[in-house]
Amino acid sequence: MNIKSLLLGSAAALIAVSGARAADAVTVAEPEPAEYVKICDVYGAGYFYIPGTETCLRVGGYIRYDAGFGDPGTLDGRKTTDVMDGDSQNSWNKNARFALRTWTGQETELGTLKTYTETRFNFKNGASAVNLEFGWVQLGGLRVGVDETPYDQFIGYAGNVVQDTIIPYGIKVTNVVSYYFDAGSGFSGVVSLEQGADVTSGSTVLIAGTIDSYVPHVVGGLKYKGDWGAITGVVAYDSNYEEVAGKVRLDVNITKDLSLFLMGGYGTDDNFVDHARGRGFYKPWGGNWAVWGGGTYKFDPKTAFNLQVSADDAKNFAVAANVAYTPVPGFTVTTEVDYYHDGKFGQADDFNFTKADKKNSWGGIVRFQRNF
Repeated sequence: MNIKSLLLGSAAALIAVSGARAADAVTVAEPEPAEYVKICDVYGAGYFYIPGTETCLRVGGYIRYDAGFGDPGTLDGRKTTDVMDGDSQNSWNKNARFALRTWTGQETELGTLKTYTETRFNFKNGASAVNLEFGWVQLGGLRVGVDETPYDQFIGYAGNVVQDTIIPYGIKVTNVVSYYFDAGSGFSGVVSLEQGADVTSGSTVLIAGTIDSYVPHVVGGLKYKGDWGAITGVVAYDSNYEEVAGKVRLDVNITKDLSLFLMGGYGTDDNFVDHARGRGFYKPWGGNWAVWGGGTYKFDPKTAFNLQVSADDAKNFAVAANVAYTPVPGFTVTTEVDYYHDGKFGQADDFNFTKADKKNSWGGIVRFQRNF
């Protein structure tokens, strides 16, 4: 009887231990909840929440290929040297670019916190270059970092042509401390303190645009925008040369297919004569005044014709016209023809960004661009 009880007790103990071990073997830890990317539609299409944060991110950019031909300079063609006999001759002016862009947005108790970056990778005529074109942070209306000056960006970039700066209207990129405000009823404005940027040719500084003291350049702008179009004005103070320049622009939507613009600029140049040959960071055109005009006509949803005509006080004149064709969304092919008349060609004190080799120059450019 004692032996039987002992055997039964031992068997029960073994079963209990085996059961415990079996239970331990099949115990599985609870899986961590998967964290999927969530769409963020607060700031427009393409944004998503960075996992684990309240920040929305968008990634985009474009890939572009340009092939320019014609008279050399900063127009469309380029000057080369024959490798066999050393003669000077013209050649294609080609550039491939990949631009990577990022946007972020997040709501805070002080307003929307935003960032924007654009890094450009260029391969021009066989040489590579990388530069940070944009890199700014904005909280509410306050923006700091690398940006295009509101003197150009706030008022607009002239026409929808590739070569819109044959008669230059601004230098664009600079370090800024800017404040944008919306006054309501279609009115908006901006005030900007800026570092400027130098314009160089090789090792030669053509325009000393970067500030030379603790006093910044100052830009201010006002805009009224309605369904019919917009009217915008900007004014800039160049602290290096103590000069003032400004531009006024009118945009009009004639029909849903036709839009026109007219922009005029005027700037003082009393202190430029000995240093920048009459041109500065905010008045890069020749003489005191300059004018740009043109427009866009959409033949259909895929095809548009763009035209820009410009002139300045130094008797320079330019025309740029193109046809932009978008066979599928996100991909556009643009074919453009450009003309430039140098009003002071051959004069000893001539200074012109186009660096034309003759009085009347022609050129053209074909652009393929994929935006994403």
